[in-house]
Amino acid sequence: MEANRRSAGAHANVLTMDWDKLRVFHAVAEAGSFTHAGDTLNLSQSAVSRQISALEESLQVPLFHRHARGLILTEQGESLFQTVREVFAKLAMTEALLTESKEKPSGRLKITTTVGFGSHWLAPRLHAFLEAYPEISVSLILDDTDLDLAMREADVAIRMHPPRQPDLVQRHLLSMQMHLCAAPAYLEKHGTPRTPAELDGHRLILFGNYHPPVPNVNWLADLGHEGPPRGALLEVNSTHAILLAVRSGLGIGALPDYLATETEGLVRLLPDVPSPKVDIYFVYPEELRNSKRVAVFRDFLLARLAEMG
Repeated sequence: MEANRRSAGAHANVLTMDWDKLRVFHAVAEAGSFTHAGDTLNLSQSAVSRQISALEESLQVPLFHRHARGLILTEQGESLFQTVREVFAKLAMTEALLTESKEKPSGRLKITTTVGFGSHWLAPRLHAFLEAYPEISVSLILDDTDLDLAMREADVAIRMHPPRQPDLVQRHLLSMQMHLCAAPAYLEKHGTPRTPAELDGHRLILFGNYHPPVPNVNWLADLGHEGPPRGALLEVNSTHAILLAVRSGLGIGALPDYLATETEGLVRLLPDVPSPKVDIYFVYPEELRNSKRVAVFRDFLLARLAEMG
């Protein structure tokens, strides 16, 4: 109850402030500098600085620590930023719902997914989606980390795991398999492994442990092997880079269906050995449950992913 009262009070205080100054403050807090915020807002650095100084003067508290490397929010600034971020996110959500056509899907749809899936599978298929729904425009954000849908960092997400945030609607789209792959040039030089244990003598390409896009992404390191995981000749935090390295003949790597089946010049290895399953989910906030843009994009995904089955 007390937390709710504080949140309501913070929202009320925000509503009494100058919206233009709050918009500038939000941009500066996101960018970490007056110059970058000015680029976003199409304002000069001095104009942005004046707006922030005026807001600090009206509140009688400092909002930023200023130093040579940029700006850091003060404790008071952090508190204001959290509230402003929430208010602006809700306003953006409301605006999107109000402006969406009642007759047909329209407006901007902000989509996020992993770098590998987004660049190799989704991006080439967006042409068909946008041809079918010309009133919709798309912003595609590729990131192997999960963006905050509740804060409107994106409208919808295609994820390789169930959503971790509460209050998100999820729809299971497809289960994919991982495949061991190599280039013919590599196999000619180093031989073809016939059993999982024979991987011990091969050059492996693994995903660098930074923000793995799928669970158990480096199962290749333990397959048919006792003791510590196998080492890698190359670790890289990009599925796309793993594909290119495998295709160049560098070594053996694990690739998901959408890469293994749609890339020419690869040889699948140990096809009878069970491999991890990757579950793909379509995720969006509860507030967008009735959005026509979300509904038609979901149906488009289901239809196109079914073609992979």
